[in-house]
Amino acid sequence: QLQLEESEGGSAQVGGSLRLTCAATEDITKNKVMGWFRQAPGKKREAVAYIYTHHGGSEYYDASVRGRLTISQDNAKNLIYLQMNNLRPEDSATYYCAAGIVASLDGMDYWGQGTQVTVSS
Repeated sequence: QLQLEESEGGSAQVGGSLRLTCAATEDITKNKVMGWFRQAPGKKREAVAYIYTHHGGSEYYDASVRGRLTISQDNAKNLIYLQMNNLRPEDSATYYCAAGIVASLDGMDYWGQGTQVTVSS
């Protein structure tokens, strides 16, 4: 069974950058979609970005992060990245890597344990 593990998150100041890595235990192209989600205290888990592993790596972003966060993949290493630039306090959350068939919260079949990102002003 596929297992996903996120790298340690971290802290940054407003306007700063962080990069998250998700390591998969098997070929990530076995899953149609890989995604990053986040959940802040008291809020629902929400999608941040998806990447379609087969369709030339086409990407989808939530409007709140478009232009600041970038998802990418390294198929040879079974890694998914989330580059986060120009961070805002509202980006603070636990970030989860996920894999599945359909690009939606319910469409993800496998989840990582999550990693904390804190953005301070």
